[in-house]
Amino acid sequence: MNTRTATKGSVLVSGASIAGPAVAFWLQRYGFAVTVVEKSSGLRGGGYPIDVRGTAVEVARRMGILPQLQKAHIESRRLTFLNADGSEAAVVHPQAVVGGVEGHDVEVPRGDLAELLYGAVRDEVEFVFDDSIDALKEHQHGVDVTLRSGVQRTFDLVLGADGLHSRTRELVFGPEDQFHRYLGYCFAIFTMPNTFGLSHEALIWNTPGRAAALYAVKDSNELHAFLNFAHPEPPRDVLRAPEAQRDLVATTFADDGWEIPAMVAAMRHANDAFFDTVSQVHMPCWSSGRVALLGDAAYAPSFLTGQGSSLALVGAYMLAGSLAAHRDHTAAFAAYELEIRAFVELNQAQVGEGDAALFPTTADALERRNKKLRGLTALPPKSGRPAHTALTLPEHTEDFPGELGSR
Repeated sequence: MNTRTATKGSVLVSGASIAGPAVAFWLQRYGFAVTVVEKSSGLRGGGYPIDVRGTAVEVARRMGILPQLQKAHIESRRLTFLNADGSEAAVVHPQAVVGGVEGHDVEVPRGDLAELLYGAVRDEVEFVFDDSIDALKEHQHGVDVTLRSGVQRTFDLVLGADGLHSRTRELVFGPEDQFHRYLGYCFAIFTMPNTFGLSHEALIWNTPGRAAALYAVKDSNELHAFLNFAHPEPPRDVLRAPEAQRDLVATTFADDGWEIPAMVAAMRHANDAFFDTVSQVHMPCWSSGRVALLGDAAYAPSFLTGQGSSLALVGAYMLAGSLAAHRDHTAAFAAYELEIRAFVELNQAQVGEGDAALFPTTADALERRNKKLRGLTALPPKSGRPAHTALTLPEHTEDFPGELGSR
C-alpha cells in the first residue's frame, strides 16, 4: 500500500461493491490512508445490468474510468412488454422507460463497474477480504474496530458502504427495520440459459401484482431472469431461508403461463439465485460521531429507480470531498449531508406510483400503464430525467487543508 501521501489520517471503509471502492479512490487521492474490508472472499461479480446516469457520469469521468465504462456499455435496443398470455403489449426503447440519455448515460454489467473501481484503487488502498466489522467502540481519538476474524485495529473514521442490510448501520444506529421503507414487492433474480434467441433486449411479462423479465446482455448465451411480485408485508420469516424463498416464489407464480414455469424451474436449480424485498432506506441522519454511511447503507433508492449505483458514485465523491475540505469530521459529515440530501430524496422519489408504476397491482392500472407505454417512442429520448442531473458537482482539488490527527 502506498502510504507516502497518507497524511490526513486513517479511514476504514466497510464494503467493496460500488460505494466503498469509489469513496476509497477519492480519499486516497486526498491523502488519507484507507482500508476496505469486505465480507466476501473476493470481488463479487454478478453481471446483471446497472445504470450510471446524469451527475454520476461526471464522477466517472473525473475518476478516469468513463472510457472503460463506455466500452462496456451494453446498448440494449428494445424492451418488449408482454401481456399475461405472452402477447405483445408494447415495444419501447429502454431509455424511454428509465429516463436515460443515449450517448451519455451508460448501462454496464454490475461486475464490470465493480472491477473498474477496484482496479483504480487496489494498488493504493489496503483491501481485507473474507472479513467484516463485528464491533465498533468510539473514543476521543478514533474508533476501535474488532473484525469477525478477531483482528483489532483503530481508525480515525469508519465509513459504512455495506449495502441495504448494512452491518455498520445496525451497530451504530440500531435495527434496520426502523430505516427500511418497504415498497410492497419482493423479487428473485438468477441466471438461466438463453434458449430464446434474445439479443441486446429484454422481455417483460406482466399480470396484476406479478412480473417477470428475461434480460439478454448483448449476445450472451445466459439470461438474467427476474421474478417480482406484490406482497402486502415484508415476508421476514423467509429472508434468511433460501429454500423457503424459492417455495414462496414458486407458489406465487404457480398458475401463470408464458415461460413462467420454465423460469421457476430454473430458479430452483440456479446457484446464483438472490431474493430480497424491494425497499428503500430513509434515515434522519447519515452519521454519528466518527462513523458515516453512504450508498445503499444510507439511502438505498431501490431498483425501481435504477439510481442505486449513481447515488453511490455521487455520494462517494461528495463525502470524500467534504472530509478533505473540513478539518473537523463532524463539520465534514454535516456538509456532505447538507449538499446531497435533496438530490438523494429527489431520486428516491422516482420509484413511480399510480399510472407511473412499472409493476401495477390491478388490471385497470396495468392497462393504463400499457397505454402509456404505447405512447412512448421506440427511439431513444433526447433528454433524461431532471432528477438525474439535479446536483452540480463542486470542483474538488487535491490540496485540501486539514488533518484527521487534529480533529
